Amino acid sequence: MAYTDIAERRQLRRKLSFWRVLAFVLVAAAIVGVGSFFFGSTEGSKTQPHIARVTISGLIVDDAELVERLDEIAGSDAVKGVIVSINSPGGTTYGGETTYKAIRRLAAKKPVVSDVRTLAASAGYMIAIAGDQIIAGETSITGSIGVIFQYPQLQGLLDKLGVSLEEIKSAPLKAEPSPFHAPPEGAKVAMQAMVDDTFAWFVDLVAERRKMPRAEALRLADGRVFSGRQAAREKLVDKLGGLKEIRDYFATRNIAADLPVVDWKPRSQGSNFLLGSLARSLGLGWLADAVALKNMSEDKLLLDGLVSVWHFGSK
Repeated sequence: MAYTDIAERRQLRRKLSFWRVLAFVLVAAAIVGVGSFFFGSTEGSKTQPHIARVTISGLIVDDAELVERLDEIAGSDAVKGVIVSINSPGGTTYGGETTYKAIRRLAAKKPVVSDVRTLAASAGYMIAIAGDQIIAGETSITGSIGVIFQYPQLQGLLDKLGVSLEEIKSAPLKAEPSPFHAPPEGAKVAMQAMVDDTFAWFVDLVAERRKMPRAEALRLADGRVFSGRQAAREKLVDKLGGLKEIRDYFATRNIAADLPVVDWKPRSQGSNFLLGSLARSLGLGWLADAVALKNMSEDKLLLDGLVSVWHFGSK
C-alpha cells in the first residue's frame, strides 16, 4: 500500500511538472508578444527629435547587436545627439576596436559625448575616445591604456597527477603558448611582438583622438588608472561633470537643451527579465538559472586572446 502511494505521488509530481512547463511556454509566448509591445513602446519617442543614450557596461566583447544599434542610431533623422554611457573595466581588444569604429561612424553624422561613469578603463577608455567629447566624474576611474595576453599554466598540476601530454605539430610555434608546458623562448618572442603591435595601435589611437604628441600618449600608457580629476589634468578627458555638462556641450553643437534623452536598449532586455520572473513564480527556478548561465557564457566571462582589461589588485 505504501509503495502504491509513493508511485502515485511520483506520477502526480510528474504531471504537475508537465503542466507547469506547459503553462510557462504558453504564458511566455504571450509575454513575448505583450512585452515586445510595451518595451517597444519607446519606439514612439524614438520617432520624435531626441538625444539617444547607449549604455555600455560590463566586459566589452565582439557585440554585433551593439554595433547594429549604433549604426541604426546613425541613420535615424530623429536623433540629434548621442550619449555613450560607459561603465566597463575593458575587454577584448577586438571588441573595443569594433565598437570604437562604430562610434566613429556615428560621430561622423551626429555629435557624440562619451559619459564616463564609475569605470571606463582599458578597452572601456578605447571606446570613450571615440566620442567628440569625454565627460567624467571627479572620482571616475579611467585610463589603463595597455594590452595583455594571458594563458594558464597547468604543467605543475599535471606533474603532481602523473599525467603528461605528448604532441606532434607542423612547426615549433603551432598552438603556442600551451597550458601543458612552459612556452619556448620563440613563442614568448612571438606573443610579445603581437602584444607590442596592438599596444602601438592603441597608443596611436589615443594620441590621434586626444590631440597630443605620441610621446605624451606613450608616457600615459604605462597601464595605470587615473581618477577623473587626474585624467582631466592629463587631457585624457575633456571635462568633469554629468548630464548638465553634457547638455552644455550639445548646446555648442546647436542641439536644443530641452530635447528628451531616450535610452536605446537591446530589445531582448525586457522580455528576458519577465520570462525569468515568470519561471520562478511557477516553481521553475532551475529554468531561469539555466537561461542566466547561458547568458553568462555568451558574455564570454572567460576571455580568449588579446585583451585590454583592468584587473583590480593584479600584479
